Amino acid sequence: MTTDCLTGQHAHHDVYSAQCPCRAMLDLLANKWSALAIGALDDGPQRFGALQRLLQGVSPKVLTQTLRRLESAGLVDRTIYPAVPLHVEYALTALGRSAAVPLHLLRTWVEENIDMAGQDTR
Repeated sequence: MTTDCLTGQHAHHDVYSAQCPCRAMLDLLANKWSALAIGALDDGPQRFGALQRLLQGVSPKVLTQTLRRLESAGLVDRTIYPAVPLHVEYALTALGRSAAVPLHLLRTWVEENIDMAGQDTR
């Protein structure tokens, strides 16, 4: 399925095309830590430490890289509050909230079907 390119960079978007810029966004959203971070932020803004506690197993380095990529893609806003110590919060943008919908469905599907994985259901 293809859609018209609203940026005018090319005729249409086709995620199956190697040259389509959609690939970078798909790569970002298909990343485990990105999908989990978006899900965690779907409940509202979070501080870094709270996100790290919620996303068990993520290292500070990987979480920082993930949040930077999400911010760069326009999915997450980073807000610094001038306090001592500095207070930084991460929140989904409107684009991030729209991405959270299908990612929520995917996470729910995984949780509901993990016991069936690997079983031959033919």
